[in-house]
Amino acid sequence: MTDYKPFTFSLGKHRDKNVIFISFEKNYKLIEEVKKLVGSKWSNTYKKWYVPDVEEYRKRFNLNLEKPISTRILNKIHTDNQLELQKFINQLHLKSYSKNTIRTYTNEFSQFLSFLGSKKANTASTEDIKQFLLHCLNVQNMPENSVHSKINGIKFYYEQVLFNAKFFLEIPRPKKAFQLPKALNTHEVKRLFEVTSNLKHNTILKLCYGMGLRQSEIINLKINHIDSKNMSVLISRGKGKKDRYVNLPQSMLEQLRNYYREYKPKDYLFEGQYGGQYSSRSIQQVFKQSLINAKISKKVGIHSLRHSYATHLLENGTDIRFIQELLGHNSIKTTLVYTHVSDKTIRKIISPLDML
Repeated sequence: MTDYKPFTFSLGKHRDKNVIFISFEKNYKLIEEVKKLVGSKWSNTYKKWYVPDVEEYRKRFNLNLEKPISTRILNKIHTDNQLELQKFINQLHLKSYSKNTIRTYTNEFSQFLSFLGSKKANTASTEDIKQFLLHCLNVQNMPENSVHSKINGIKFYYEQVLFNAKFFLEIPRPKKAFQLPKALNTHEVKRLFEVTSNLKHNTILKLCYGMGLRQSEIINLKINHIDSKNMSVLISRGKGKKDRYVNLPQSMLEQLRNYYREYKPKDYLFEGQYGGQYSSRSIQQVFKQSLINAKISKKVGIHSLRHSYATHLLENGTDIRFIQELLGHNSIKTTLVYTHVSDKTIRKIISPLDML
């Protein structure tokens, strides 16, 4: 089902579930096309075909996936500043920022606009911004990292929308807490794989760890990115929209072939139940369940597999510059943080207490 011109799609509810209704003139060929859609059903109540309201079908049918900002938050913003918010969002799109960045910046800037009330954002002073940041720190008790995120969103507006480059020279940033990346040890990683029996889930987790991939990178992997002859994998448009190559673990070759034979993906290496990309939420749920099954109590997310990859490479003597290249870091400073996690020499130091 690739030509959607004969069809009209609408969002609705059926038996208390969100669905997408499909309307078209009665035609047996079109009915056969609709039947090919995974999860498609006929509703006697509405006399229409429908499919589950999921992200993949919204993408495929060109339906709005999500609003950049909720109506609840928008209602708290003065009408004049709603116009500024739209300029802000338009500029983010024109600069080709990622969906995640657009969502984050829009949310942060919206909270500032709500705080301003009837005062127009384009006439706000540095003192107004300071008062907002103090409110975040002292009233809402936000951590420093959250306040930094808000500063980034507001800064984009004044520098990239109003083109006031010097505006933020007077705005101090709170000192960030130094946090080490949270990694699993090799025994925990091995146990994680042992308890993940589903072939697709196991393959996802092993590739995240075995190639040091971000969550976004694993779901964007396509079949034609895998070069089994050269044992390399293209990571296309990773963070910062950069391409890079990583090594395909030799131990994964046969498992990947078994996975391909069983699941028969068409485009993306990992596809969802209804086709298209596997969702970020599904990967997070897979990792969380595997942690539970492996009885690992550390509070870590799927990104910890990437941290573990870098840490274990460093512990095995891999040059830090090669690790930087494999991880796709712009600066060696970002990669050097792993030296704080994996310093085996420091671990060998015996406490004077143990020598008493």
